[in-house]
Amino acid sequence: MMRLSILMLLLLVSAPLLAGEVRVVTSFTIVADITREVGGERVAVTSLVGPDGDSHAFEPAPAHARKITEADLVVRNGLGFEGWMDRLLDVAGGSARVVTASRGVDAIDAGDHAHDHHHDDGHSHGDTDPHAWLDVARARTYVRNIRDGLKAVDPDHAETYAERADAYLDVLEALDDQIRETLAAVPRERRRILTSHAAFGYFEDAYGIEFLSPRGLSTEAEPSAAEVAELVREARAHRVAALLPDNLTDARLLHRIAEESDMTVGPTLYSDALSPEDGPAPTYTRMMEHNAGVIAEALEADP
Repeated sequence: MMRLSILMLLLLVSAPLLAGEVRVVTSFTIVADITREVGGERVAVTSLVGPDGDSHAFEPAPAHARKITEADLVVRNGLGFEGWMDRLLDVAGGSARVVTASRGVDAIDAGDHAHDHHHDDGHSHGDTDPHAWLDVARARTYVRNIRDGLKAVDPDHAETYAERADAYLDVLEALDDQIRETLAAVPRERRRILTSHAAFGYFEDAYGIEFLSPRGLSTEAEPSAAEVAELVREARAHRVAALLPDNLTDARLLHRIAEESDMTVGPTLYSDALSPEDGPAPTYTRMMEHNAGVIAEALEADP
């Protein structure tokens, strides 16, 4: 019943509007999707980093600078997520208004939930964890900031953006409740996951699922037997209940750990990018539903 209600709300948010010419460039697919929900047909949204794209490894090209030069609005995550964005904005110039979607969010320190997250894979963001969208309640701050940015560049349609934002905020409130309901049956002693990307601190903070990730290793490197043995010992010591890769990192390490620990590697989680349209996570809401479902199924399974 809850899932049906969310679907109905999304259909309301996605109802067609008069076509518009507001050109929006976003840094990556998750803020792009949120922007489309708030802007509807009044906005044409381009995401610099595409589906299944790695924002950490993204290298802007002249074509990306031209997109920003031609934009009315640029939306980025902030919190140190896009280390390349300030340089790109400087090179591009133009008159676009820049919105930091995470502005005002209750950010967490990168070490607060970094259980053995001391990997060397080039994904450091400094002292602040930037992945705030992985808590749906915090993602509602993104909606408000994007709404305000659209109202500023297109004031004639401010009421439209306000109405669509309110409807989408209702969708996210229902989604947050649904995720909590989905995870409620997971036993407390089984709420530990080993994943390949230290991105889920906000999900942990919001929903009570503990995430660990490999320590001292690049997720793109082939680990040695000794390194795998150490990680297996750590997984056992922390009573890890599931091994779940994410869509941006090489899963070979988790498969090696699984072989040595008589565990299996479960389905893929989505962290920093949406899937293509034909994948399981083509929108922000479906990404969060997918992640919650995968986690619940993996943790409820018999050890």
